[in-house]
Amino acid sequence: MDGVILDSMKFHAQAWIHAFRELGLEFTEEEIYLHEGAIELDTALGLFTSRGITPTRDFFEKAYKLQKQIFKERFAQFVRPFPEVPDLLQALKKDGKRLALVTSSSEEIFSVVFPHTLQEFFDVIITGDKVQKRKPHPDPYLKAKELLKATQEETAVVENAPAGILSAKRANLYCIAITTTLGEEHLSLADLIVKNHQDLKNILLNGTSNQAL
Repeated sequence: MDGVILDSMKFHAQAWIHAFRELGLEFTEEEIYLHEGAIELDTALGLFTSRGITPTRDFFEKAYKLQKQIFKERFAQFVRPFPEVPDLLQALKKDGKRLALVTSSSEEIFSVVFPHTLQEFFDVIITGDKVQKRKPHPDPYLKAKELLKATQEETAVVENAPAGILSAKRANLYCIAITTTLGEEHLSLADLIVKNHQDLKNILLNGTSNQAL
């Protein structure tokens, strides 16, 4: 969702930066982007250890709760889909594709930021609170594939962050990365990297693109 469907990552990052600042920690946007989707203590631990801190679960849960509050109060109103997304989703459905939305965001956040007009394009929606373990664990994508009744061979994942790519690969799924928030050097675990949504559309509909890397 974030960084693929919604142009929202800069707002989530700012909410994390403000939350951490209130707790006495300073992080850059890129550091937050590199941990996007990894909102479990075990998978986000590197953020804290890089500052010489070993956080307790209570501390992490406090930071996460504060981030959600700040995001909803200050930033959620500015979130919009990428301009190319509605046409992309419409084209994919017209082509007979079955679509799943897989996000580490909670239902609480999803219900605030995700447009109702786009929900109809998705056959399955998996939020972070619907699985036991979120990205980078494989659980979210395995559940989506199961609910879509899809085989491994006919399934492709679109991601924009290392945690999501790792989740897809741990689920043994083909992964296309898009450089909306991070450069190619951070997305190297993906099977394919594309530069924009038009390129992504060409790949998903036609299987080819002049810009694919």
